[in-house]
Amino acid sequence: MKKEIEKVIKGALKEDLGRKGDITSNAIFENETGEYIVLSKDNGILCGKEVFEKVFHLIDENCHINFHFNDGDRIKNGDIVAEVKGKISSILNGERVGLNFICHLSGIATKTWHFVQKTEGRAKILDTRKTSPGLRMLQKYAVRCGGGHNHRMGLYDMVMIKDTHIDAAGSITKAVEKVKNKWGKKYKIEVEARNLSEVIEALMCDIDRIMLDNMDTETMKKSVDLINKKVEIEASGNMFFERLEEVSHTGVDYISAGELTHSVKAFDFSLKKKIR
Repeated sequence: MKKEIEKVIKGALKEDLGRKGDITSNAIFENETGEYIVLSKDNGILCGKEVFEKVFHLIDENCHINFHFNDGDRIKNGDIVAEVKGKISSILNGERVGLNFICHLSGIATKTWHFVQKTEGRAKILDTRKTSPGLRMLQKYAVRCGGGHNHRMGLYDMVMIKDTHIDAAGSITKAVEKVKNKWGKKYKIEVEARNLSEVIEALMCDIDRIMLDNMDTETMKKSVDLINKKVEIEASGNMFFERLEEVSHTGVDYISAGELTHSVKAFDFSLKKKIR
């Protein structure tokens, strides 16, 4: 995982620095050193500490970064989150890329934290595969920092039989049979159900989890009663913040929300020269 993340960071640096580097900072500064602070201008959850550090160390291994908080910690507007010391040109070369990562990841962690608080422990909050290309590992890590849980990482680690599979296979039963013939019990199996009849059919297939997809709250309650704790239950589809409380009261085990990663507001940080 560390190698994958390092590859993402190197790609971000290459995108920003190109072949010539920071032509502005490198013209103004040579070996001058300086001290900077990372200032929080928001309230929420910190995420991205190691990524931020790695950005600067890839540019200049002599850059020194000292964080006053850890990933998953609550921070508030005005907090000095970290100090960065080293060559001014090196620090300014990495400033935007480093901030981009922690702004984005802390935004995800903060949104997740708000979702988790809204359910008050009645249901676990899950992410989805609606992630930015190349950033999935980091975004799902940010969800965990915010108190959420990861759904499958990709198409390779859990069987998820969706409506597209069901419609093409002919039925839930046929789709599940084909999966079991191919993989046996190697992978956990989840089936998407759009209505009560599909919930009943899925229950008869000896699977691990049923996803209640785009159901209204009343139909969810009926589905939960039908399932009666025989398998895990996930609610998905239009799980926006204002709806979380009522959905969590239906008795579902999980609520998955794509907006945790696909439309998050960046957390506000800035890098400022340290004033003695």
